[in-house]
Amino acid sequence: MKYISTRGQAPALSFEDAMLSGLATDGGLYVPESWPQMSAEEIAALAGLPYEEAAFRVIKPFIGETFSDDELRGILSRAYASFRHPAKVPLVQFGANDFIAELHHGPTLAFKDVAMQLIGQMFEAVLERRGERVTIVGATSGDTGSAAIEAFKGLHAVDVVILYPHGRVSEVQRRQMTTPNESNVHAVAMDGDFDDCQARLKDMFNDADFRNSVKLAGVNSINWARVMAQVVYYFTTAVALGAPHRKISFTVPTGNFGDIFAGYVAKRMGLPIDRLVIATNQNDILHRTLQSGAHTKEGVMPSISPSMDIQVSSNFERLLFDLYDREGEAIDQLMGELGQGGFALSQGALERLRAEFDSGACSEEETSATIKAMMESTGELLCPHSAVAVKVALEQRGDAAVPMVALATAHAAKFPDAVEAACGIRPDLPPHMADLFDREERVTRCTNDLTALKSLINEKIAR
Repeated sequence: MKYISTRGQAPALSFEDAMLSGLATDGGLYVPESWPQMSAEEIAALAGLPYEEAAFRVIKPFIGETFSDDELRGILSRAYASFRHPAKVPLVQFGANDFIAELHHGPTLAFKDVAMQLIGQMFEAVLERRGERVTIVGATSGDTGSAAIEAFKGLHAVDVVILYPHGRVSEVQRRQMTTPNESNVHAVAMDGDFDDCQARLKDMFNDADFRNSVKLAGVNSINWARVMAQVVYYFTTAVALGAPHRKISFTVPTGNFGDIFAGYVAKRMGLPIDRLVIATNQNDILHRTLQSGAHTKEGVMPSISPSMDIQVSSNFERLLFDLYDREGEAIDQLMGELGQGGFALSQGALERLRAEFDSGACSEEETSATIKAMMESTGELLCPHSAVAVKVALEQRGDAAVPMVALATAHAAKFPDAVEAACGIRPDLPPHMADLFDREERVTRCTNDLTALKSLINEKIAR
């Protein structure tokens, strides 16, 4: 399996090299040269398997010769050992044919753990084999950063620097990033919003001299391995509800488009997905794109679902690559136009987009109302992002005979103020995080300036 850039000008890489590189040298994102296929029989055979074994079967076609079967099984076993539910991604039913997939049973209480714990183990195995050390720099709207720090803290071959928008993450999210005391992890509160953090991250990757000097690697959802890991729970969830013998629909709260793109990949692999529904908060660029065909930035509005406060959805580029028949030059032009404010999809690309996805948006008031209604009717306490998914899922319900799964992407305790304001109940942190607010914080403030950031990173990783 080889990986190619969405912009067509970077060399094709193996899985191992694509994982360590993160962003392609031409500024594009890596995708497989072709989508692996799973037959109906292979999908049906996933039923009843432990999550780790199902993950092995789904992931194996993507990794080529990077890991032997025994190595991959060991990596998967270690990656998911810290999850606090035996199913890893359990289902909760809340309607006649309505379900929630709980993705927040990992160590940092967010869906990012599903991929990040796996990537941490993969990086460690590859770097140990190569005898190399890398610097991981990540941008986060809240959850990626804590998941990356949890996955990589204490590893000898990795330094981790996480950029988050100052004042725009929840207090729990911030403390998860600023309280680890391992010397190889560094939290940086950057002025601006998430899109600013993500833009500076891409600037660093596009600076060849800096990239090479610090051996820069990325674990944002620009890293293909992140998307690959998320494909697994679409298969396990769908099979638990009757696939491949019937179709399943999914509603995904998304800002950076990585989580729902994983669903698209699962569908391309052969999983019988009926509808993929994009759920956005008030930062609704993806919903507006489906409605009008215009992908235009309008500025980020802070919300009670901060992990979705994004206007530049990086993984949308991966979908565009398919929508435009994998023409790298077309994608390069569109991304240039996005840098100037936005672009309009061609009619053919818009028709393909609408054939694959539906969408809906959720206001702040609707998010809070959904948290309250779900608590009162089912006893299920949702985080704001999960509430966005449930609200849009119910609106976009479609065929009553097709199960609809809303992805619950974070534990309610990560956003206690918003949850308490909505339903009057303040969710408690689980026991392993009960002392979070007593831990000492370590954080560096930085301006939204590339030169200052590069200098800070060089200082942090000096060894």
